[in-house]
Amino acid sequence: MPEYLTPGVYLEETSFRSKSIEGVSTSTFGMAGLTKYGPVPYVVGRVGADSVIMTPKPTLVSSFTEFERAFGGLDTVGPDEKVNYLAYAARAFFGNGGRRLYVARVFNFSGAVDLNVHFASLPVPVAGPPVATWRARWPGEAGRKFSVEVSLQRSKNILVQQPGPVPGVIIGKLQGVTPEALVETFAKPEDIPTKPDPATRKPRLPVPAAVKIVRRDAAGALGFYDPATNSVTPAPSDGSAASHLTVTVTVTWGSRVDVYPGLEVGADHPRSISKVLQAFDPVDEFSLVWLDTSNPPPAGSDLLTALLSLGGKTFLSGGNEGASLDAATIAGEVADPDDVTKSASGLEALAEIDDIAIVSSPNAVSLDAAQHKTATDNLIQHCEARGAYRIGIIDPPADLSISDVRSFRSQFDSTYAALYYPWVKIVDPTAKVDPTAGTTLLDLPPSGFTAGIYARNDIQRGVHKAPANEVVLGMTRFVQNVTYDRQSVLNPEGINALRFFEGRANRVWGARTVSSDPEWKYVNVRRLFIYLEHSIDKSTQWAVFEPNNERLWASIRQSIEDFLLTAWRTGALMGTKPEEAFFVRCDRTTMTQNDLDNGRLICLIGVAPTYPAEFVIFRIGQWTADAQQG
Repeated sequence: MPEYLTPGVYLEETSFRSKSIEGVSTSTFGMAGLTKYGPVPYVVGRVGADSVIMTPKPTLVSSFTEFERAFGGLDTVGPDEKVNYLAYAARAFFGNGGRRLYVARVFNFSGAVDLNVHFASLPVPVAGPPVATWRARWPGEAGRKFSVEVSLQRSKNILVQQPGPVPGVIIGKLQGVTPEALVETFAKPEDIPTKPDPATRKPRLPVPAAVKIVRRDAAGALGFYDPATNSVTPAPSDGSAASHLTVTVTVTWGSRVDVYPGLEVGADHPRSISKVLQAFDPVDEFSLVWLDTSNPPPAGSDLLTALLSLGGKTFLSGGNEGASLDAATIAGEVADPDDVTKSASGLEALAEIDDIAIVSSPNAVSLDAAQHKTATDNLIQHCEARGAYRIGIIDPPADLSISDVRSFRSQFDSTYAALYYPWVKIVDPTAKVDPTAGTTLLDLPPSGFTAGIYARNDIQRGVHKAPANEVVLGMTRFVQNVTYDRQSVLNPEGINALRFFEGRANRVWGARTVSSDPEWKYVNVRRLFIYLEHSIDKSTQWAVFEPNNERLWASIRQSIEDFLLTAWRTGALMGTKPEEAFFVRCDRTTMTQNDLDNGRLICLIGVAPTYPAEFVIFRIGQWTADAQQG
């Protein structure tokens, strides 16, 4: 209670309403697997230098364009050049209405991480002992297609002459630069090159002996730093000139061009090239390369000369795709709480993202049968973990017959996963157009398409509506034709069919989990409970350590009842009135004295979910014209 020690008027804010529960998002998708390029956790230790520690979290992208910038395009992945199923799944997800996607890229280093083996690089200068090295930020062969070009920019004269504090005395002053900037000195302003070198058609290279570092002297004035004497010489007043030297770095990968203008070469400048393009947490989070200057850090003039020696677009070399993908790599490892360098990876990294409500691992279809089974088990285990609050979409192997997909389905039993069949055919966007040949088609697993439909359905209707009888967009046809009779075999076993209907396009025609429990037969029922449980869990954390008495019980009851009333009004619950749709009990009938003595608050909640009209039946019989209605 507040203290009242001095007589006076005290104003206090209080609340007379229950705390509200906000519904969580249910349309955020998460995937773990191979990509052509992009963030992946790794640690590199080097003798005599600091370690390179990269511990990125799963990356959020909100469009396929953003996905391409972060993780590359649709090119093949892995050492065995397999189809980039994760990238195609991301494309299908956004094409079918998805809006938020987290991607946890995995990479099987199969041993120690080596900057000179797994990562593409470019020493500068190319010939002779390197002063620095351009390196790809992330491992993989994609770095071989990165090109780097460094161009020089000179400013106009920044060394001006002006009256000093003593009358009649002229002093030199540097303007328009900050400490640690690099400048080139000249005898007079007219000597500053203003035109490109006729031989190279590029700005004239600076003279190393004339390149100076700008620093402040003891009085705070800007001058030229002399490393030989470790002192700062005041700006001269003899009519000489100085030009500010900056560089522009252009990094190209295919049609992607990243330009970083106005970079400083001095290592200690806030806009230093080694800081803007650094390995960890650069200004551009999706930058392709970083500048390694730790072997040891060179002088500014030496680094500038080396960078400009490349002469034009120069490609990185080296890098590899690591070892082949396996189920353990997709599953990943948990973070070590006692080691900051060991972050979570794969599905374990997705487990740390609270927003994710749908998850899959499309690359599992490229594994052999045993590894695919293990990867699917890992996906289900990930969704069933305490507090995961998500559902997994299982991809069956390619080219399965009706009997084969039933055998595959029989290996799993979970209320937190759904299986869709068959695969989907699309026009291959990477194939070259050849008018003399037929259209090139590509077979893809259905998880990306169905995840997008989940998200679209949640946004347009709500999580309580079954994600079925929805059109599949961005496809040509299904690999197998599932007919009425074939689905009558698949549907009872929890295999959701993707079917074509004449005049009604391609549709998802099933909404069942892979569970043998009839209580959790439908996807929308499971996802509705995930939504309710997660929302209540997240919005009632305030109750922990509150006094466990009738006042707290009443507040919790009111909060949950208000939340469920809103859900009932949206059509998520059955009943013609709230009393038929749900009940909330939190009182002496749900807790014993032993519960109270041990700090337990128990709230009992019952809801009546709406089930999908999976079988719509119209009964029609004969009726006589003279029949009388009673």
